[in-house]
Amino acid sequence: MATQHSFDTSMAHHPDIVALRDRFDRAAGTPRAQVAEGLMVVAGGYAAISPWVIGFSGTTTPLAINDLIVGVAIMVMTLVCADSRGRMYGMAWVAPVMGVWLIVANWLMNGINPATGTMISNIIVGACVLVLGAAVMGVTTMKPEQT
Repeated sequence: MATQHSFDTSMAHHPDIVALRDRFDRAAGTPRAQVAEGLMVVAGGYAAISPWVIGFSGTTTPLAINDLIVGVAIMVMTLVCADSRGRMYGMAWVAPVMGVWLIVANWLMNGINPATGTMISNIIVGACVLVLGAAVMGVTTMKPEQT
C-alpha cells in the first residue's frame, strides 16, 4: 500500500517561486515599469507600421514584412505578458534580442538594399526596444526601496 505525503511537491507553491512572483508583482506596479511597458507597445507598433510611414521601397519588401512581424510580436508579447506580471519579467530578455534584430536586419537580410531613411528608422526603433527591454529587465533586479 502506497503512503500519501502530506506535503505538496508542486513547484507553483514552492516558497522561492512565490517570493519571486511577489517581487515581480511589486516591480510591475511601479511607474517605471508601467512607462517602460507602455513605451514598448508604442515602439512595437511603430516597428510594425514603419514600412508604410517611412515608405520602404519595393526592394525592401522582405524587410517590411520582417518589421511588421517583429513589431506585432513585440506588442503582443508586451500586452499579453504584462497582464500576468511574472511572465512578462520572465520573458523580458526577448525584447532586447528583438531590438538587436531590428538593428542588424538591415544588413543580414538577403536581397535588400534599404534606403538611408529605412535604415535609420530600423536602427532607432531597434535601439528603443533594446533599451526598453533592458529597463523592464532591470526593474526586477532593483532593491525594493529603489523601485
